[in-house]
Amino acid sequence: MGILILVVSSKRVISKNRLKHRIKSICEGNFCVDGRDFDGTIKSMVEEGLVIDYGGSIRLTEKGARISSEWKSFLYKDEPVLEIVVGIADGSITSLIVIISLLIAGLTSKVALIASLLSLAVVALTNFSSFLLGGMTEDLADLATLQNLIAYSLSDIPDTGERKRALLLTRGIFNLLRAKRGRFSIYASLACGAITFFSGIIPLAMFLLLPNPIDVLLSLLTIGVMIGVFLVYYRSRKTKMPWNIIVFQTVVVIAVAVTVSLLLSSYI
Repeated sequence: MGILILVVSSKRVISKNRLKHRIKSICEGNFCVDGRDFDGTIKSMVEEGLVIDYGGSIRLTEKGARISSEWKSFLYKDEPVLEIVVGIADGSITSLIVIISLLIAGLTSKVALIASLLSLAVVALTNFSSFLLGGMTEDLADLATLQNLIAYSLSDIPDTGERKRALLLTRGIFNLLRAKRGRFSIYASLACGAITFFSGIIPLAMFLLLPNPIDVLLSLLTIGVMIGVFLVYYRSRKTKMPWNIIVFQTVVVIAVAVTVSLLLSSYI
């Protein structure tokens, strides 16, 4: 109950009646939480410093808002961390491989433009479709497993009525999560495809449009900035790992990917 209140509340004041209505809507019209349970949970959350009780309304404290944000991020999976990392990495690697290949092959600007756009479009569309199908499948499988585990743990509740209310609440929460995660998978997949394309097209446009040797220098510098600043900083902030370890991991992975791609292309 406390987790649900944290998830549907915010730092803005919300009336208890509105909060109960949200819980009721999550339970698909089944009022699965009685007044005593609700009031008892609010009282416990006040004692823990999670909410401020104004009598007829409540709001989250700083501590409550922080925990609420963590729960929302975990349950709703509302930040496309993997998609952003993959988008920047794939776009940067693709543009770097294309630039090196164009320098080696010495193609004309028109042919190079067509080859660059096709390469980026294929990678971006592949990322979009892969993350859309894979993300939705993974989310549904994870939620089904988690729901089964929670339902099994609720079977130990001795009171039949209390157990029924808890199961209704659990079912409502997971129906909500499925809907939200389904929408998020679409948005995250679109973001991954767009980030892949734009992180690759920017250095490629510099390489194709600027005069030599500025084109090579600026395009490679742009790729280095995207990898060294955006990708490394984002991964370091999310994983809480030292930036030097993140830099080493990132450089090794990208170097291996570029080297293998160039070696394979030389034999085709």
